[in-house]
Amino acid sequence: STQSTWRAVFGRMGFSDQEIVALLGAHSLGRCHEQYSGYWGPWTRAPTTFSNMYFTELLENKWTLKQWDGPDQFEDPTGDLMMLPADMALLWDKTFRQWVETYAQDEPRFFADFAKAYQKLEELGCKL
Repeated sequence: STQSTWRAVFGRMGFSDQEIVALLGAHSLGRCHEQYSGYWGPWTRAPTTFSNMYFTELLENKWTLKQWDGPDQFEDPTGDLMMLPADMALLWDKTFRQWVETYAQDEPRFFADFAKAYQKLEELGCKL
């Protein structure tokens, strides 16, 4: 499952579930470009703003599998936003979802936890 992949990849570097979810909050920035990844669209309506909007969008929208010729991805009811299967896995796993809910409700907490997790990632020598 995607959840076990997240845990295997980040776990071997010493990251907890909380830190994994915090780092994935970086999806509040940017978008997918079909020509590079096969996926298309932004995660949030403000893709140039670092915020907890990724978590609020994830929780507050009804996500459905997009009907198209590309790889599996999910879209919101407007078709403007997307989530990858890996993003949806944060909702499907009880422990990950708990952190999604926490960060959706508490942006300062997300910022603080993201900063700590990102610093840890940098100190490990991982480049994003």
